[in-house]
Amino acid sequence: MSKTQRFTDEPAFVLHRYDWSETSLILDVFTRQHGRQALVAKGAKRPTSQLRPVLLPLQPLLLAWSGTGEVHTLKTAHWRGGHVMPVGEALLAGTYFNEMLMRLLARDDAHPSLFDGYAQAVECLAQRGTPDPAVLRAFELLLLREAGLLPGLRADGSSLQALTPEGRYLLSPEGGLRQAEPGERSTLSGAHCEALQEALDEPHSFAGLVAACAPCQAGLQAQLRHLLHYHCGVKSFKTRQMMLDVQALVRPR
Repeated sequence: MSKTQRFTDEPAFVLHRYDWSETSLILDVFTRQHGRQALVAKGAKRPTSQLRPVLLPLQPLLLAWSGTGEVHTLKTAHWRGGHVMPVGEALLAGTYFNEMLMRLLARDDAHPSLFDGYAQAVECLAQRGTPDPAVLRAFELLLLREAGLLPGLRADGSSLQALTPEGRYLLSPEGGLRQAEPGERSTLSGAHCEALQEALDEPHSFAGLVAACAPCQAGLQAQLRHLLHYHCGVKSFKTRQMMLDVQALVRPR
């Protein structure tokens, strides 16, 4: 018989909620020390439930849960403070982060540094109110690196030769960096690739990674999107398409 496991005061975020019954929810949560977890929140949909206003995506929480098997039972949930849930386009950008996490991370696989980067990225969204493209690119890079899907950014993937600072390069999902052919667009310079790798090598410095992404985020966007679509097996993320649709609606005509 499996021993009941108990966890308390674990920093976490709700990635997604599913209706389980008339009164309860199944939660997909991202925790710092235990990775993604599936939790049942019994009675959370009742109007009188203390969990109801707390179990929202993109809010920093402290969770306690216990149980055996794949789905555990949520015991308590408290807002950890710091910021409230982003709204508007920032909310859609955060939902895009959550969709990528659910697609690329296995359950019970801890990624503390990714969790910390995610927390900082969500805080940036909440404070700014609009998505900063450099923050989005930094989180995409960090997620791909933590999932073991980001090629090295210091050498040509086929020749293993060091990059030249003025050279232009493209990221291939299977072959790594390659030198761009004349006329190819959305390329990165060797200097930018080196700066990105240095920022990724610096532990616990999400702000440094954002700064490294800022000068090259336009070229980086198309390349990272290609990698993410390839590894997730999709042509487009649902939340990204929602973001584009909302931007088209509010754009001045």
